Amino acid sequence: MSDSNDNLAVEKTLLAEVSQKPLLSRWGTYTKLSGPGWLQGAITLGGGSLGGSLYLGVIGGYELLWLQPLMMIFGVLMLSVIGYVTLSTGEKPFQAINKHINPVLGWGWLVAAMLANLVWAMPQFALGTAAIQQNFKLFSEDNWKYGQHICAAILFIVGATVVWSYDSGNKGVKYFEIILKVMVGIVVLSFFGVIIVMAGELQWGAIFAGFIPNFSLLSEPASKFTEIIAKSSDPDYWNDVILSSQRDRMVTAAATAVGINMTFLLPYSMLRKGWGKEHRGLATFDLSIGLFMPFFLATTCVVIASASQFHGKYDEGLLDPAKKTALTAKLQVAYDKNLSGIQAKLGEAKEPNDTDKQLAAMLVSRDAFQLAGSLENLNGNKAVSQIVFGIGVLGMALSTIIILMLINGFVVTEMLGAEIGGIKHKIGSIVPGITGALGSIYLWSNAGAKFWLVVPTSVFGMVLLPIAYITFFLMINSKSLMGDALPQGNKRIALNIAMLVALVAATIGAGWSIWSKAQWAGVTAVGVFILVAVVAHFLRSGRSTEK
Repeated sequence: MSDSNDNLAVEKTLLAEVSQKPLLSRWGTYTKLSGPGWLQGAITLGGGSLGGSLYLGVIGGYELLWLQPLMMIFGVLMLSVIGYVTLSTGEKPFQAINKHINPVLGWGWLVAAMLANLVWAMPQFALGTAAIQQNFKLFSEDNWKYGQHICAAILFIVGATVVWSYDSGNKGVKYFEIILKVMVGIVVLSFFGVIIVMAGELQWGAIFAGFIPNFSLLSEPASKFTEIIAKSSDPDYWNDVILSSQRDRMVTAAATAVGINMTFLLPYSMLRKGWGKEHRGLATFDLSIGLFMPFFLATTCVVIASASQFHGKYDEGLLDPAKKTALTAKLQVAYDKNLSGIQAKLGEAKEPNDTDKQLAAMLVSRDAFQLAGSLENLNGNKAVSQIVFGIGVLGMALSTIIILMLINGFVVTEMLGAEIGGIKHKIGSIVPGITGALGSIYLWSNAGAKFWLVVPTSVFGMVLLPIAYITFFLMINSKSLMGDALPQGNKRIALNIAMLVALVAATIGAGWSIWSKAQWAGVTAVGVFILVAVVAHFLRSGRSTEK
């Protein structure tokens, strides 16, 4: 403990010294001391980011490259706010929210983070297992009766070992952060390597233009579809289908760039390292290089790869049986569903034309393995397309599993009032590993079970994300909580305006996602939660007045 305190004191002295130095000198020091931001990067680079980036490329091509970076900037802003509040006050956010803001918001935040950890671990185990079996051809079901179980066990053991090293003291935290930095680096380099392989065929002018925000894509399809739609049997139908899918992906990305459990992780990982007021500048820098840059690089590479291979293109085997491949079979169900939609619109008296069939094939969702397969055709090197891409996918899944387990350890200690590093913390940290491993085998492949897991969790998480943002907004403007650290003058005005923009974006995204997933049931859930929070606010105010 003494060594830990001495190291922290040296760190604080160093930060005080560099605070007066030029920007580049400060950045050099900040880079050496960074840590919690990389944990954020490790969780956001998961299956959700991969799937979202893949389909953004399919539906919008290069024209949607601006979307995820912009939404992540808003997310980094809100995370910086909760980080500033935590480092300025030294209070644990869950306790601070319950004391100064509203206990319903505090407990809702905690429960939503736990649900997200337990449920979203399942697709990460499924993604990691698929990478091991399909990309690396290990423990496949053809050769191993319990191949899926073995892969899940490997992922669980690796995840639990790495997370428990975090609980072993200050050195454990240091080693843990190094491991996560390496894993995030591997993910980014893997996808960056894919783009290098493709560099010769990419349209770089269109790629750079794609980083300019284009909000007209909320009201009209991406330009590449316009000419194709005009040749279809029913242009209005395809325009509505493509626009609905495009808008849904855009708005969902706005709501999910930063997940509710990420907002729980950051402050507690900072407190775990002993960070305080002296670390506020470091914290913002840490989020920039540990969260924003890896997310930007990895998701951009996936969108570019997906756009170049799939946007406005289709698997010819879907239209010509003679050209079917193993990859075609995985797309058939989605293609048939898309085709049945236009057939129902046209009626039995009229058949879909060739353009209708092409559009139906273009709009099927692809996964990481279809992309790896298409890259194999591009470069003719199976090792590059499968192994390199597989390393990135496996790194995404494993790093996210580790961070979900880490967050849940913090959640359980707050819920039970336990000590970090104790037995309750350790048990809490492995629970997502258990639900993820077993759920990926027995539940995630079952459409009915998946629905009842995903929909309530998604809706609750989406509801809580803008409410969490509102809570952070109230916290940083609370005089009783912030004291002398309360932002003042123009800085406060600018910060509040930026936070309101981020809040509006998250609220629109969450509202759209809730309606698309649960409609009136979701709206009712939002209303009930807000009503309970309002009642709790007035009850709390009444007790305060009585005192």
